[in-house]
Amino acid sequence: MKVSCNWVERMKFEAVSDGHNVVMDAKSPLGNDGAPSPKSMVLVAICGCTAMDVIALMKKYKQEVSKFTLDSEAEMVEKKMPKIFSRVRLAYRLEGKIEKNKLIEAVRLSQSKFCSVSAMIARVCPIEYSIYLNGEMIGEGRANFPS
Repeated sequence: MKVSCNWVERMKFEAVSDGHNVVMDAKSPLGNDGAPSPKSMVLVAICGCTAMDVIALMKKYKQEVSKFTLDSEAEMVEKKMPKIFSRVRLAYRLEGKIEKNKLIEAVRLSQSKFCSVSAMIARVCPIEYSIYLNGEMIGEGRANFPS
């Protein structure tokens, strides 16, 4: 994996990964707040990685997903530098004809075996999750990757 990151202006950068461009920026006064910050992109990466796992497993389990939203929130250590994540919370919200146990298993596998981004972040701070199926909370847990 290789990425090239080019300065555009002020605090705006454009990264290129496998031919795809990603823009990052900082909030004012240093930047223009024209794109997510690098730290936000880490949270985006967690969401994208685990969401892809869950959808792939739902397809494998022949479950009918009609809607999937993954909400995330990161708390940060504010009193010292660098300001790193101290906790990540994920809320998986799926709708459709889905067996409860299949969805719980898919999320558990993502957060214990498959999601490499979560595996890296979980070494630094806890990742907690809750699972909602058709509006009802059906489970919760914590990322648990082998050391």
